[in-house]
Amino acid sequence: MVPLNPKNHFSLSKFLSFSLFISIFFTISHSDDFSSLLTFKSKVDTSNFLISWSKNNDPCSSWLGVTCHPVTRRVIKLVLNHLNLTGSVHPLIHLTQIRHLSLHNNFLTSFPNFNSWPNLKHVYLSHNNFSGEFPPEIYRLKRLRRLDLSYNKFSGEIPVTEFHQLPHLMTLHLEFNSFSGSLGMDETRHVASFKDFNVSGNNFSGKIPNWLSKFPVASFTGNVHLCGYPLRSICPSETVNSNPTVMNTDPSQLNFPNQKKKNLSENMFLLIVTIDAVGVMLTVLVITWCCYYRKKKNQEKQIYNKVKKYHDSSNSSSLYHSFEYGHILKDKKSDQFATMVCFEGCKGFSKVEDLLKASAEMLGKGSVGTSYKVAMDCKDVVVVKRVIEKLKKMKDLDGFLRLIGGLRHQNVVSLRAYYSSKEELLLVYDFLPNGSLHNLLHGNRGPGRTPLDWSTRLKYALGAAKGLASLHSYNKTKICHGNFTSSNILIDHFGNACISDICLHLLLQMPISSNNGYKAPELSTQNNMNTNQNPRKLSQKCDVYSFGVVLLEILTGKIATSEGETSLTKWVQRVVNKEWTWDVFDFELARYKEMEDEMVALLKVAMACLVSSPKDRPKMIVVEKMIEEIRKTENR
Repeated sequence: MVPLNPKNHFSLSKFLSFSLFISIFFTISHSDDFSSLLTFKSKVDTSNFLISWSKNNDPCSSWLGVTCHPVTRRVIKLVLNHLNLTGSVHPLIHLTQIRHLSLHNNFLTSFPNFNSWPNLKHVYLSHNNFSGEFPPEIYRLKRLRRLDLSYNKFSGEIPVTEFHQLPHLMTLHLEFNSFSGSLGMDETRHVASFKDFNVSGNNFSGKIPNWLSKFPVASFTGNVHLCGYPLRSICPSETVNSNPTVMNTDPSQLNFPNQKKKNLSENMFLLIVTIDAVGVMLTVLVITWCCYYRKKKNQEKQIYNKVKKYHDSSNSSSLYHSFEYGHILKDKKSDQFATMVCFEGCKGFSKVEDLLKASAEMLGKGSVGTSYKVAMDCKDVVVVKRVIEKLKKMKDLDGFLRLIGGLRHQNVVSLRAYYSSKEELLLVYDFLPNGSLHNLLHGNRGPGRTPLDWSTRLKYALGAAKGLASLHSYNKTKICHGNFTSSNILIDHFGNACISDICLHLLLQMPISSNNGYKAPELSTQNNMNTNQNPRKLSQKCDVYSFGVVLLEILTGKIATSEGETSLTKWVQRVVNKEWTWDVFDFELARYKEMEDEMVALLKVAMACLVSSPKDRPKMIVVEKMIEEIRKTENR
């Protein structure tokens, strides 16, 4: 036996002691992480959405939204969005190794010093109730890449030029807070940093620096006192200097050609008389048109003054200013505002004037008109859809709108009021802040995207099915949606899917585009026979087909198209005809292998909705029950 060297024995003891120390250190550290998470849950999870957070479950593999380091088992990622969390983020200060923090769309109110999280790279805290000044310690997060504090209640000035301390920062979203002050000076050293920048809906003032002018107008709208490119407003300091060359010229220096006197012939005389007569007639016409135009402007000014007394004239963000001047909603016979029809749940307004004086923001332009987000004085927020195109409307438009206005269901966006005239149509809906299913499935597929998990997708599918089924069975009228797409499925405050824009294509008798990936095959047949498709041929079975396409979007993550062999439905049918395979499912669902049976079951429901013959498609009430059974199976 070889004798043990005392010196080697001492070194081995030191190594074992150090290894034991490291093991104990990591054990204590990750235990502190999980204790902090449990404390956080007890204080903010009033709805008990974090039921998986139990001491009996492994936090790193079973807790919702928690991701750990594979070696140290320290928490490095926390994603808890749309969970109705209420309260403070302070218990999370012990997560010192966290790199990704996403808590958007909750009701959180305060957070600790950012110095507690020195390793943060991604911060998503939008759509909460955070307030106070911009946290200055953010400038010390040297690894920070993306920061989203939008839709909160922050205020005060932001030293934007200090962001040069964050060399890796690519995304900065601060929209819809109450930040003020300037955006800094023209310093080009910041240009290489930001790739995505938005400060719209704040109170910034002054000139937009050149290093920020590369971003679109939407990044700065809603800041009334901002000026400079890319906004159209010109800063007061930017004046145009007149060219003095012509102004300083001496008239005596101008050379006029010598005119020779000529005898006018009789024909020349007649030509001059004719030109004079035409000139007099044109002058009379111009004067007449100017008088008419001035009279019309005076009439419109009187109507404008009627609106102006209801709101501050400096409020350039009102719905009135969002509409074109002179294009005011009124009854031309009496020059008075027409009556608006209101339904159940209509709060904060009863007349058109109430909407016009409210603060407004344009959301976008769609196939049927322009939509505006309108904030009423009572703090309620609605969406006003304005249709002014010369579209053919139904004969009994008012009767049909009153029928739609009576539909109330938790999965249908309610019509709260409407105004209709020969020239335009206003439709007032509830405002749902969480966007559309289309954006959640297909938007931001790059870095920083939070994947849509399987349970949420199935929940949205069931919610949309319930909303469409309630429409089909409403008042025994056999009405249909007419243009059901994933863009017309909105998510409300509680994470429920709600169908929107119901029956608009029927009301306005709009043809469906030939490249619409949601269009049922029987409608395409009609288009081949007659290019002017009759929307009255739309049926509830067309909605069922469109719903089947939406289910394919949910399962595959692909955008619905109808271009030949690239058609989503044809691609899925080719894969299904070969064998049931994971190739058809979205790669973001790959981590839910245990749910493969439920995914296949939902795919079968989609294929049942997509059969060519309308009579062979199931009714929406049957589809709803089928999805309900799949969801029950998932929860077992």
